[in-house]
Amino acid sequence: MMKCIIVDDETAARMIIEHLCSNVDTLEVIGEFPNAMQAIKFLNKNEVDVIFLDIHMPDFTGFDFIDSLKNPPRVVLTTSDKNFAIEAFEYDCIVDYLVKPVLLPRFLKAVQKIESFIPVTETVATPTPISKTTAEPTSKTELYVNIDRRLVKIDFEKIYLVEAKGDYILIKTEGKNYTVHSTLKKIEEKLSGSSFLKVHRSYIINIDKIIDIEDNSILIAKDVIPISRSNRPELMKRLNLL
Repeated sequence: MMKCIIVDDETAARMIIEHLCSNVDTLEVIGEFPNAMQAIKFLNKNEVDVIFLDIHMPDFTGFDFIDSLKNPPRVVLTTSDKNFAIEAFEYDCIVDYLVKPVLLPRFLKAVQKIESFIPVTETVATPTPISKTTAEPTSKTELYVNIDRRLVKIDFEKIYLVEAKGDYILIKTEGKNYTVHSTLKKIEEKLSGSSFLKVHRSYIINIDKIIDIEDNSILIAKDVIPISRSNRPELMKRLNLL
């Protein structure tokens, strides 16, 4: 039996998902919440296997909610908006993306995905030892991006901001901006060192380029970038505060 919770600010939407869950013997709804904060308080004391999660909620989006969880369980997004599907699958914990109104046949397919889902941490094989002569360098100071069939070199130190733009990312540097077909998660893995930090689901910044921080926003170069609540504590840790 898989324990699940439902997080959605609409009462009718929660009732529909709960009714759909009642048609599945392997699902047990142990809580439903109208906002993310109530769900977080519940999860601090209880373990669940699945979260049915709405994306658009007041003050705290579904993505902000996932970012706030240290070890998120399997997540099925439920939303009326089709535009976040690509961004959603940047998260390893997200199993499926259901567009409202959710009907039983589609819901049952999502359940099948839940049951077959294997966390990434369980699929990683024991690494094969690599000789010192063939090992790749442990740190990089640049990356190459494909621009008009050319590989363009970008030095890390010149990057001050990376922004997600649907199927693309916008890399902003001191001299030029580059639009690249990639995901924010992929470039986050490439940016090594302590200078870069994801401060919002759509932004990675170079901490060394920050000009000013006020409330929940950062001024970096000429751009004002939002800071999500879940990422703000890590940013504060990384700053050399007086």
